[in-house]
Amino acid sequence: MRMIIRLPYGHGWIEYDAPSTAAVLESSVGELRGGGDGRKIVEAAMERPVGTPRLKELAKGKKTCTLIISDHTRPVPSKDILPPMLKELREGSPGIDITLLVATGFHRSSSKEELVNKLGREIFENETIVVHDCADPASNTRLGLLPSGAPLVIDTLAAETDLLVAEGFIEPHFFAGFSGGRKSVLPGVCDRVTVLGNHCSAFIDSPFARTGILDGNPLHRDMLAAGRMAKLAFIVNVIIDEEKKTVAAFAGDFETAHRAGCDFLRRYCTVKPAYADIAITTNGGAPLDQNIYQCVKSMTAAEATAAPGGVIVLCAECADGTGGDGFYRSLKDCRSPEQLYESIMATPQQETIPDQWETQILARILKKHRVIFVTRPELERTVSDMKMIYAPSLEKALELARGYQGKDASVTVIPNGIAVIVDGDGE
Repeated sequence: MRMIIRLPYGHGWIEYDAPSTAAVLESSVGELRGGGDGRKIVEAAMERPVGTPRLKELAKGKKTCTLIISDHTRPVPSKDILPPMLKELREGSPGIDITLLVATGFHRSSSKEELVNKLGREIFENETIVVHDCADPASNTRLGLLPSGAPLVIDTLAAETDLLVAEGFIEPHFFAGFSGGRKSVLPGVCDRVTVLGNHCSAFIDSPFARTGILDGNPLHRDMLAAGRMAKLAFIVNVIIDEEKKTVAAFAGDFETAHRAGCDFLRRYCTVKPAYADIAITTNGGAPLDQNIYQCVKSMTAAEATAAPGGVIVLCAECADGTGGDGFYRSLKDCRSPEQLYESIMATPQQETIPDQWETQILARILKKHRVIFVTRPELERTVSDMKMIYAPSLEKALELARGYQGKDASVTVIPNGIAVIVDGDGE
C-alpha cells in the first residue's frame, strides 16, 4: 500500500507517491480550520488584548503612529489584520497620522506589485507607505546598546513616532525560535549594523538558537530588548494554516501576547523526529520558497530528523533565484562547507557580514548531509555551485538519494518544513 502526499511547490504542488513505511511529520494547525472569517478572528482578539488596553485607548491623544507591516517574503494575511487596526487607531484619535512601515529587515525592497497583492489596492492607494532601508544611515536613528553590545539603530519613523505598533504572524523560526512579536523591530526595521550584530556567528551557533526555543536564545534576548527600547506598544499577530488562512490571533503587549501565541502554536506544530536515511521537505510553497536563501529554514527541519549521514531532499520553486549574491558566492567560492563553517565561526561579532547567518546554517547542514535540491532547471548550475546536488524532479532526486543510501533506505517526509518543530522531547 502507498500514500499520496502533496508537497507545496511555488503556487502549486508536487505529488509524492510515498511507500506506506514512510513517516510523515506535519503540523496539526489544520485542526483549527472552521474557526471563522479571518478578519473576525482578528477583531475578536483585539477586543480582548493581552497585557494592554485596547488599541483605540492607546491611540488617544497621539498625533502620529507608525504601524510596522511585514514584507513580501512573509505570507502574513494583512488584509485580515490591517483594516481592524487602522479602524481602532482612528477611533481613538480621528486625526492621527499613520505611516505603514514595511519591515524588510535585510531583504530587498518590496515592489509596488507585491505590496498591492499583500495589502489590497484600497490600502495601498489610501495609506502612507514607506519601505524600510537598512542600508540608509540617514533614515535610521540610534537608540542605545543591546545586551549583546551591538548598537540598536532603527528606522527614524519607528524611533520618533508617538505610537509604535505592528502586525505579523507566528510560525516556528529556525534560529529566533518563533517569528512575530519583537521581530517586527529587530530585524524588521533596524539598520544593518544592528542586524549584523544580532545575527553574529556565536549567537547562531548557540544550542538555544533553534526552532521553537525562546528561553536562553541570545538572538531572542536582543530582540526583546530592541522592542522595549523602541517602545513597541501593541501587536496583532496571527497563526495561519497550510492554505495561508488566519486560524487564530493574538493582540496586545508585544511580549506577553506573542508568548501566548507561541505557546498556543507549539501544541500544534511540535513533532517527534523519525530518523531516516532520506528526509524530504519543502519550504511551504510561495511566497516562502521564493529563493534558496529562504529555503535554508526548511532544511533545518529535515536536519533534525535525518539519520547521521542521511540525505536531505528539498523541493522549492525558487522563482526569485538565490536570494542574495553574497550568500551565493560564499558557498560557490569556498573550498568546502567545513572550511566555510570554520571561517565563519572565527568571525567576531563586529565583523559579521551580510547573510553570514544563512551561510553558516547551510554550511552546518552540508557538513553532515548531502542536500538534493529539486527546483527549476535554470538553477542547475547555481545549486551545484552552492555545494548541493540538483535534481529536475522528485523522482530523480529519490533515485539519486537511494543511490547513496541504498534501495531500501528509510524515508521521512515533512510536507512543510517551516511549519513544524522537530523536537526529540516533543509529544
